[in-house]
Amino acid sequence: MKRTTLIHTLVLAMLVSTAVLARAQYAAYDLGTLGGTSAFPYGINIAGTVVGWSYTSGGDQHAFSYSGGHMTDLGTLGGLTSTAYGINSAGAIVGYSQITGGATHAFSYSGGHMTDLGTPGGSSSLALGLNNAGTIVGQAFTSDNSVQHAFSRSGGVWRDLGTLGGSPSVAYSINSGGTITGWSYRNGGAEHAFSYSGGVMRDLGTLGGSASDGYAINDSGQIVGVSTTAAGNLHAFSWTTGGGMIDLGTLGGLYSWADAINSAGTIVGDSIAKGGLHAYIDSGGVMTDLAPYLASIGLTGDSGARGINDNGDIVGFAMTPDGYYHSFLLTVIPEPSTVALLALGGAAWLLRRRGAF
Repeated sequence: MKRTTLIHTLVLAMLVSTAVLARAQYAAYDLGTLGGTSAFPYGINIAGTVVGWSYTSGGDQHAFSYSGGHMTDLGTLGGLTSTAYGINSAGAIVGYSQITGGATHAFSYSGGHMTDLGTPGGSSSLALGLNNAGTIVGQAFTSDNSVQHAFSRSGGVWRDLGTLGGSPSVAYSINSGGTITGWSYRNGGAEHAFSYSGGVMRDLGTLGGSASDGYAINDSGQIVGVSTTAAGNLHAFSWTTGGGMIDLGTLGGLYSWADAINSAGTIVGDSIAKGGLHAYIDSGGVMTDLAPYLASIGLTGDSGARGINDNGDIVGFAMTPDGYYHSFLLTVIPEPSTVALLALGGAAWLLRRRGAF
């Protein structure tokens, strides 16, 4: 083989090897539980703090946060159960908990203290998301306890977001600009995903079926969720102002759900595949099964992804061999940089100049 041919082959091999390594790879971690059988996460912030709920050793359901390899029990508002549903960049956490007497109230948690947010007048409330400005969204009974409506709460003031004509409605996510997504029943019809901004609730439609739910929104206003198709199946969707609702497809089965999206537009959720539920990541329109990463830590059963931060780290749940569910965390393994790629090519060029080939 000519030296020039050999050097070209070696350089090409190094570049191809680097390109393969540059594909997103993850380190997988089983976050365990608070001493009980199962745990489910719902969110992760930019610092990598995970929130959700876990069974305790006594069998109660408690909100947790996970950071630095440790899962912390956030306690309750006096009742038996609590769930942490959202966390922002500053580490403020929101969720809901039973109070003494059994009703459910929204809470905020910071500085090691859980605060009862009360209700806008009815008997119960749920906090399901918040943005970096601290505006909270969720669902609460109206003052007459007749229906449940989506709400926002800022500066201690509750705002009823109304509905698309029917009841109930619920808000799941709010971005930095204050745009909210969730779902609402229409007058005489099934629920539809909505976006809410400037006091107006907008119906996002469906993928051809009767119903849709909006679950998450990023700062670009891109919304993800699930919708029935014309064939009656459930498919994950992505919605933008200019592009409308797009079917994200599945991992090969009939059903998929999109549960979270980050600022880069990377989506995570779960889909039926190979006879079970599999967590996935969708980047650039390509849906990738995350099951192999979970299998590497012994989580081989059903799984679903529930959150992704702007670093690309993913949280979700997966079944253990004994049939319970644990929270998992997938952290991005840093990719080789362009500088490293160029250095490989440069090193090969120097070797050629020095007569090594």
